[in-house]
Amino acid sequence: MKIYTPTEAARQAGNKYLGVLVAAKFARHINELPRERIMAKEQKLTTQALEALVKGELQYKISRRRRSEA
Repeated sequence: MKIYTPTEAARQAGNKYLGVLVAAKFARHINELPRERIMAKEQKLTTQALEALVKGELQYKISRRRRSEA
């Protein structure tokens, strides 16, 4: 089993914090899919998400946070 580090995620995402956030968001997305559509690997969802990020299979867009009017 390959172990993916935040440094490897940083190569694709620009920095390790953004890489981990993108992978975590994708892991949550995978978890919401029906069981038939989930990748048939015997890995944890976070490992699958980090692997997809490191391989360059994920595309993401950074959006600005909306400020609430108080």
